[in-house]
Amino acid sequence: QVQLVESGGGLVHPGGSLRLSCAASGSIFSSRAMGWYRRAPGKHRELIAVITADGVPNYADSVKGRFTISRDNAKGMVYLQMSGLKPEDTAVYYCNTEPSKSDYWGQGTQVTVSS
Repeated sequence: QVQLVESGGGLVHPGGSLRLSCAASGSIFSSRAMGWYRRAPGKHRELIAVITADGVPNYADSVKGRFTISRDNAKGMVYLQMSGLKPEDTAVYYCNTEPSKSDYWGQGTQVTVSS
């Protein structure tokens, strides 16, 4: 059984930084591309960052240059370093495989950017 547990969210001022973590259990992790997704209030969930099994990242235009995705296959961890945060980054952030699987969604971690 696969479990993905996100952590590291919180309240931050505009321009601030946060580091999100995703702990992956189960056998799927090291061979799969992983993604960070977010769902802002009133919007659909969107994919914002992907990292291949080999560690090649890609980003949505909305976060490019501000967010950095990384992974530690030995530890079963995926990270999202976020800087230059904006109020429009306020959302619940999730990790999942890419493409995502419905059974893998966790509870996410709330990020609120507000002054």
